[in-house]
Amino acid sequence: MALLVTLIPDVFFWIRSLLAGDDGGKSYVWMSAGSCLGNQIDDLIRYPERMVRLLPLFWYGGAPMIVAAWGGWYLSVRTGRDRLGRVIARSAAVILLLLRLPELLLFTLDGALGRECLDAWGPPAIVSRNAGMDLYFLAPPILVLLAVRPVRRGFVRRGRFARTAVAVLTLMTTLLVVDQAAPPGKVSSERELDCAGFGDGTANDLTKAEKDFLCRVRGYDSFMDDGIESWAEVPDRVVLAQGHDLCRVAEQHEGDTGAPAVREAPHAALAGALGALCPAVARAQELAGQRGQAEEAAYFAGKEKACAAHPAHRPKIEPVRRHHATMWTEFWTINGWDDGYEGTNPELVRDLVGSERGALTIWAADKIGHACVTTESYTQRPPLETKGWREVVEVAYESPTGSLALADGRGTTSPKLTASGPGSYRVRVHLRGRDLVYQVPYPPDAAVELLIMVFPGERKEPAVYR
Repeated sequence: MALLVTLIPDVFFWIRSLLAGDDGGKSYVWMSAGSCLGNQIDDLIRYPERMVRLLPLFWYGGAPMIVAAWGGWYLSVRTGRDRLGRVIARSAAVILLLLRLPELLLFTLDGALGRECLDAWGPPAIVSRNAGMDLYFLAPPILVLLAVRPVRRGFVRRGRFARTAVAVLTLMTTLLVVDQAAPPGKVSSERELDCAGFGDGTANDLTKAEKDFLCRVRGYDSFMDDGIESWAEVPDRVVLAQGHDLCRVAEQHEGDTGAPAVREAPHAALAGALGALCPAVARAQELAGQRGQAEEAAYFAGKEKACAAHPAHRPKIEPVRRHHATMWTEFWTINGWDDGYEGTNPELVRDLVGSERGALTIWAADKIGHACVTTESYTQRPPLETKGWREVVEVAYESPTGSLALADGRGTTSPKLTASGPGSYRVRVHLRGRDLVYQVPYPPDAAVELLIMVFPGERKEPAVYR
């Protein structure tokens, strides 16, 4: 019976792999922050234990060791040396027990120290499988110990019915344990779930919401990039069961995945994909998105109102085109390009304006912020203006296509600035408010003002007027 129990998992997985068309093998990688005493001890003994298990005697769950123990016991009994036979069999059983017990005991120790100590042992699916297999493989050495017990006086042999019942129950227990230790179900592929939406999915037993949820969890959907760590390879039925359970928790809090009960749930990591499965969460996320859009719109409307409050510039001569805009940047500058030259970022002159053929860059904020921008396009050189401005710098600009326009980080653009088409231009930039931006962490709205004049000119050297 010990030998049979030892071989059943390998036979079961072999038959399973033949029916499934693969070997059932999977590799896992996970990350955890630190570890507790049990896992630290396990790290110390894991390598020598693994080296021992690689010995042929311990292949197939230790079946060769049991065969060797049975042979030694049998030969000893046949030669009248019963005691030696029991020593051989018991020694083999103790060795097999020592290969399985430490991990179980150390895992139990970390479990007693706290739930967070179990994270270093791996995702729940791996931990459950490993613990189940360790428990299962305690049965063969225990059966060996029972088999070589000395016969005691007064022993009463049970009837055939009782012996048959015990054998059947033992076999049923064995099969149930093996089934629970086996990989617990199917992990649907991206094509089966039809994550791309081409209609070629074959997972017909799942609803559209369940498919979308699994796509996000597995990382087949760009919404979740690489998927949710430690859940991407968990079988469909387990992921969906945990997702529905987390949905019920979220429903009790109006779909708020930030509620403490949701954040502290064992499967809280699934909350990021829960909107696809849980209507309450989807509604809460939609409302949160609408509130966020309204707040953002109000925020930028306030900036635009502040910029509009500045007195308008009065040019000395009439420009061909004139435009006012509140422009936003997250990387210090706003940029302008001719068509086909997008992406170039020239070096700045006096940390204010820089140019290359087809590309223009102008300082607008201390890394992140907005500027009140006035652009003016001319067909002739406008008079120089320095009064009221803290900085005035002029650079050359070569326009290959005559299509120069400014653009900010939110998609706001200016009209075409090169009024005379392709050719050589000068760009004169006026600035005030930089000192205020650098003086306080949160400068007032509309602190930075820019006046940008673009006009034809052949001069190539930059000019600093102020």
